[in-house]
Amino acid sequence: MAVSRRGILAAGLGGMALVAAGGAWRVTRTPQTAFGPWDLDPTPPQDVRLDAFRHAILAPNPHNRQPWVIQLIGEDEAIITTDLSRDLPITDPFDRQITIGFGTFLETARIAAAQRGVEMTIDPFPEGDSPSALDTRPIARLTFAPSTAPQGDPLFPQIVRRRSNKEEYDLGRKVARKDLEAITASGGSFSNDSAFLDQLRAEIVAGIETEMTTHAANMESVELMRIGHAEVDANPDGIELHGPMIEAGKLTGFVTRADLADPQSSGFQQGLDMMRQTYGSIPALIWITTPGNSRADQLEAGRQYVRANLQATALGLGMHPMSQSLQEYAEVQPMYRRVHSLLGASGAERVQMLARVGYGPVTGPAPRWPLETRLA
Repeated sequence: MAVSRRGILAAGLGGMALVAAGGAWRVTRTPQTAFGPWDLDPTPPQDVRLDAFRHAILAPNPHNRQPWVIQLIGEDEAIITTDLSRDLPITDPFDRQITIGFGTFLETARIAAAQRGVEMTIDPFPEGDSPSALDTRPIARLTFAPSTAPQGDPLFPQIVRRRSNKEEYDLGRKVARKDLEAITASGGSFSNDSAFLDQLRAEIVAGIETEMTTHAANMESVELMRIGHAEVDANPDGIELHGPMIEAGKLTGFVTRADLADPQSSGFQQGLDMMRQTYGSIPALIWITTPGNSRADQLEAGRQYVRANLQATALGLGMHPMSQSLQEYAEVQPMYRRVHSLLGASGAERVQMLARVGYGPVTGPAPRWPLETRLA
C-alpha cells in the first residue's frame, strides 16, 4: 500500500522518550546511500542510453519495487525485461500495476533521451504478452537514434523533483481547474467538485481499510517494509520507514513487523486512524481510463500518469496514487465496481489510475537501486 507509514508511526511514537547514553546518535541516523541515484552527476554519460535510464529508474512504480531489467544491445538498442521476483501477487495478481510502472519508466527514459536530441522508439512486447501475468519475454525493445527535429520535453527538469507525496494535503486550498487541465493535458480526467469527491473519498478510504484489514494483502506490504536507516540502505525499494521516531521505535522494540501486521495492536489501530485522515485529504482527483485492459493500455496509462505527475510537480502540487480500490483481489471488488461506476467507466473500459492532487508539505525522494544494479 502507499500509506505514509512515517506519519502514521510518528503519531504513535510521539510520547516515547528517546533512549539515553548514546542512543540519540543512533535514532537520528538517516540512510546514507539509498537516495544517491537522485543526485545525478551534471556530466551525463556519453552513452545516451545510460543517461536515459539513470533518469528512468526514478519513475514512480507500485510499492517502489523497481522491477526493470535493462540489457544494452549493440550501440543503439536496449531490451527491457522484468525481474519476476519483484511482483505483487496478492494485490496485483495480473501484474497490471507493475506494467503501468513500466509505462512510467519508458516515458521517463523517452523524455530524458529527447533532452539529448535523441529519439527513443518503443516496440512494446515484441515477442507477445500474456494478460494473466508478465513472464520472461521483453516488455519493450528500444531503439535510440538522432532526432530529425531535436526538441527537448518541457517536463524534463521535473524528473529529479518529482515525488509521490503521501502526506496530508491542505483542504483549505482549492486546486484550480486550469492546473488540473494542465496536469491531464497528456490524458486523463479530473474533478475538484466537493460533492463528487465526497462520494469517491468514501470508496478510496474503504479500499485502503480493506487492504489493511485483509491479512494477505496487508502482509504483502508489511514484508516489503524497510524499517530504519540500515534496512533502507540495504534494500532501497519497497516501503521505507526512517527518521528519529522510527529509529527510536525500532531500538526500543515499539516498531516491529509483527505489531504492524496485528490488527489488534495499538500501532495498527493508530495507523488506521492516521490513514483515514491522510487519505481523506483530497482537494482534487485525477483518473486515467483506457478503452480496454491490454498490456498496451496499461503502458499507455503509465505514460499518461508520469506526465501528469511531472506537470503537477512543475505547478507545485503534490500527487499520490489511490490504487487500492482499483485492484483485482476478491475483497476489494465492491469498491472496484463503485469507483468504476462513479467515474463512468463502462463495458471494456478500465480505470487504470486514480490519484489525489493537492498542496502538501515538501517531501523527499523515495529510495532507489543504483542504475548499475538494474543492468543485465
